[in-house]
Amino acid sequence: MPGPPNKKQKREDYRQAQRENGATHMPQKSPTRPEDMDWSAFFPAFVADGQENQPETVESAETIAKLPPKKLSKDVEVVDIGCGFGGLLVALAPIMPDTLLLGMEIRTQVTEFVQDRIKALRLQNAEQKLYQNIGCLRANTMKFLPNFFRKGQLSKIFICFPDPHFKQRKHKARIVSTTLNSEYAYVLKPGGIVYTITDVEDLHEWMVQHFDAHRSFERVHEEEQEADACVEVMRTETEEGKKVARNQGPKFVALFRRLEDPPW
Repeated sequence: MPGPPNKKQKREDYRQAQRENGATHMPQKSPTRPEDMDWSAFFPAFVADGQENQPETVESAETIAKLPPKKLSKDVEVVDIGCGFGGLLVALAPIMPDTLLLGMEIRTQVTEFVQDRIKALRLQNAEQKLYQNIGCLRANTMKFLPNFFRKGQLSKIFICFPDPHFKQRKHKARIVSTTLNSEYAYVLKPGGIVYTITDVEDLHEWMVQHFDAHRSFERVHEEEQEADACVEVMRTETEEGKKVARNQGPKFVALFRRLEDPPW
């Protein structure tokens, strides 16, 4: 069993199948609508004033309010879909200290690892109050992303080294598709960015093709892409990215901007 968060974590204690199919049914709860989600257990330092007497909530995707959920002083704005062991979240936390960042991970034990990692970092940096702006929950984003976020709530979505699902019959399980891109468009505000990175050229071309074909997105030009500080972090700080670098493999990056909806 994983130890307390102040002990050195070992990923082996939290190992689980590296890939899980998000389209597969999972016995988990999600909020019926974004207003029902209580984020206070994930971001306790950002609970709005005047709610101290409400009961404590539990840090899990099952934090579905029976009582009115506690309100935060700000909304979650950045999401890392399939966050793995949390490398991107941890690296972005000090770069975006006033922004709430959430990792969403389908694997139970990996989610627990990231949650324990965040707790440990908060304890180690208690005086500086660092890492209060990141959280992680277990969720199937292929099915429930709009249940967690309002229309236009997010400013950034990261999709880093997703499962390539090489076999053609498995392509429908890829995290980028016509249907899922419409959900990303729904939760992103105009001007928001989807960040993608993979070491599989075929998957990169698939993602570019599907975002280019979607009327709500345009590809960010390479000059602007390379000037974005988040891109270098995405390249170097995820666990998969480090493994690719050790193996001297390629990394294919593409960013896509959410366009304004046309007037009706």
